[in-house]
Amino acid sequence: MDDDIATLRTMIENAKRIVVFSGAGISTESGIPDYRSPGTGTWEKMKPIYFQDFVASAEARREAWRRRFESDPAMRAAEPNRGHRAVARLVREGKVHAVITQNIDGLHQASGIPDHQVIELHGNTTYATCLACSTRHEIADIHAAFAQTDTVPDCRACGGLLKTATVSFGQSMPEGPMQRARQAVMDADLCLVLGSSLVVYPAAGFPEMAKRRGAGLVILNRQETGLDAIADLVIHAGIGDVLGGAVGVN
Repeated sequence: MDDDIATLRTMIENAKRIVVFSGAGISTESGIPDYRSPGTGTWEKMKPIYFQDFVASAEARREAWRRRFESDPAMRAAEPNRGHRAVARLVREGKVHAVITQNIDGLHQASGIPDHQVIELHGNTTYATCLACSTRHEIADIHAAFAQTDTVPDCRACGGLLKTATVSFGQSMPEGPMQRARQAVMDADLCLVLGSSLVVYPAAGFPEMAKRRGAGLVILNRQETGLDAIADLVIHAGIGDVLGGAVGVN
C-alpha cells in the first residue's frame, strides 16, 4: 500500500492537467448508500422507476418522491470525506481542472470545489426542477407539501411536473455535461478514477477515452473494474486513505 501511495503521489506531482472521474465509492465513505453493489445495492432491494413511468403515472411519481424523502436524512447528514477533501485540494492547487462525477449528492461542491469545475453527468438530487420550464424548486418545500397532501405539488411557475434534478433510467443524458466531460478528458494528461465500477455507459467511457488519447490512467476502487487491465496504476483500497495519503490530507 505504501508503495502504491508513493507511486500515485509521483504521478500526481508529474501531471499538469488532471481530470477526476468519481463514482459511488467515494460517497459511500460519507455514508451514502451505493445503488449497484452486489448484495447491498439499492437497486437489488427495489426496482428503479423509469423516466417514462414517472411522467405517465401519478403513482410512480408519488413512489419516486417517497423514496427521495426516505433517503433525505442520509443525504442531509452526509459530509465530504477525506477523499473529497483531497480532490478539493488538488483543485485549489491547480492540478485538477475538472471533476467528472456520476454522483448526485453535491458533496464535491460541498468540499469547496466551484460549481463550474464539477461536471455532474447524472444530475443532482439536492434540488428539483420542473420538467417543462426548468424552474428550480427546493426539496424541503416539496417535502412540506407532500407531508400535508401525500401528493407532489406542481411547478409554481408553469404547473409542470417536478422531479429531482437527476437523470433517471430511460432519460436522455444531458448533452451539455457530456460535451464538457469530453473536452475535459481530451485536455487531460492524467485521469484519476475514484470509486467507480466503470460499468455504466456512456459515462464510464470517459476514462477509456482519456487513456486512448495518451493520458495516464489511475483506478482507485475497492473492486475490480473492466479497465483495470489497461490502467497504469490500480489500487483496490479505500479512497480516503489512499488519495488522502498521497495528497497529504487528513
